[in-house]
Amino acid sequence: MSGTAAGDVAVLVVEDEELASVAHAAYVGRTPGFALAGVARSAREALVRLRQGGVDLVLLDMNLPDGHGLDLVGRMRTEGLWCDVIAVTAARDVEVVRRAVAQGVVLYLLKPFAYATFRTKLEQYADYRSRMAAEAGAEGQLGQEEVDRALGTLRPGSDSPGSLPKGMGAETLREVVTTLRTAGSARSATEVGEATGASRVTVRRYLEHLAAEGLVRRGTRYGGSGRPEVEYRWSGA
Repeated sequence: MSGTAAGDVAVLVVEDEELASVAHAAYVGRTPGFALAGVARSAREALVRLRQGGVDLVLLDMNLPDGHGLDLVGRMRTEGLWCDVIAVTAARDVEVVRRAVAQGVVLYLLKPFAYATFRTKLEQYADYRSRMAAEAGAEGQLGQEEVDRALGTLRPGSDSPGSLPKGMGAETLREVVTTLRTAGSARSATEVGEATGASRVTVRRYLEHLAAEGLVRRGTRYGGSGRPEVEYRWSGA
């Protein structure tokens, strides 16, 4: 088990196949903003770890040696274990998907998949958490528009609040988001451009889009003899 840095999402991998469990644990470790909280090879092991606390997110296989994954979700809720769940499974049956949605599974990732797909799902989830925190503010209250924007990060599409303007690409957006999320402090468009390999003008379009979506905060950086520079900070930082 790896240590969980402050602010990282603590992830429990629940997977009975050894090779898959090792791969998924390694994927978690490679994804900025996430840390491995443990690996469970059965529903029983998962419950033991969950009862110890400190888990934010469960990556859950549906076919476990001692029961169905959704039965584990039901048991978790009965015991008041309200951490989020992402299904990571080969189960494609429509009834399983419907039950998963009904039981509050936030995302569904079908095996087999590459790391890039895995990371995209985790980044969607991280955006959702950050958006919820940013929209709620100090009052801890959400209005309809705020709820729609937060949930839109989990269900991206052409009509979702999180859809991209014309001419912007999802891959570049992910690189910009990852750079800001892992920076630990505010960054200018020039600095983000240097980190991602994109031009300052291009990066600024993405940063302004994220600011309009409420995912980053804009500020002003003073210093030197030049004009003040706009800087951007990830809202979850």
